[in-house]
Amino acid sequence: MKQKRPGEPVSPFTQFYLPVFFPVLVVVVWEQLSGHRIINPVILPPPSDIFSAFTVMLSNGQVARHLRASAARVLLGFFCGSSLGLILGILIGLFRKIERATILIVNILRPIPLIALIPVFILMMGIGETSKIAVITMGAFWCVLMNTVYGIKSTDKKLLELAYVLRKGRGITLLRIIVPSALPPVFVGIRLGASAAWACVVAAEMIAASSGIGFLIMYAREVTQTSVMFMGVLLIGLFGLLIDTVIAGIERRVLSWNYPEKKKSGRRQP
Repeated sequence: MKQKRPGEPVSPFTQFYLPVFFPVLVVVVWEQLSGHRIINPVILPPPSDIFSAFTVMLSNGQVARHLRASAARVLLGFFCGSSLGLILGILIGLFRKIERATILIVNILRPIPLIALIPVFILMMGIGETSKIAVITMGAFWCVLMNTVYGIKSTDKKLLELAYVLRKGRGITLLRIIVPSALPPVFVGIRLGASAAWACVVAAEMIAASSGIGFLIMYAREVTQTSVMFMGVLLIGLFGLLIDTVIAGIERRVLSWNYPEKKKSGRRQP
């Protein structure tokens, strides 16, 4: 197998057409298998039925209503979870005493699945919006926390020793060395946290919800509207992709120094 050399330009087919061609091929094969009853269309409806359900619900406003409800919960929960994860991650990463004080409780709580915490949230906060936001907050929190701690802990020790030798203050060391080193893992945590927040919306909207994509999926399952159920699943995936793309774009702007190929492509050719 021929290996690609480092720095070798990617062909237009691999760069642009292949990411579109393969999903289209999957959809076409899926449609044909359902049309010929090779797979049960009741359990796995063809893409045409899913698209028809989407157009019907889009025209009567149900898609917009459920998306608004889920997006509001996800954005609020993601903001709370990422903020808490970032603050606590900075404190744990910078101060060893705080790390030692929290290491046991963090390692106990982190493996607990969110579905197991739903009864606890209901008991503590009721069945209103607060408990739903809490589920999404926890989903985003751990991703941002662990990546922030990792980013700070992975700072090059030689750079820290150099700053100490040059007698740079703590503020300069933090802003010029630790923060730039930690930002790439922090952005990875933010992107994972955003994905986790959307993944948690189904669990969050199991708590006595009357709107939202998660509620729509659960209701469609109960009344055996599989095309609507799959439509809801795909909507969560598409909006998760949209949010990830936006965050990745912000990351490339903020961390332009971390993307040498961007500088190379933007350099004027002689």
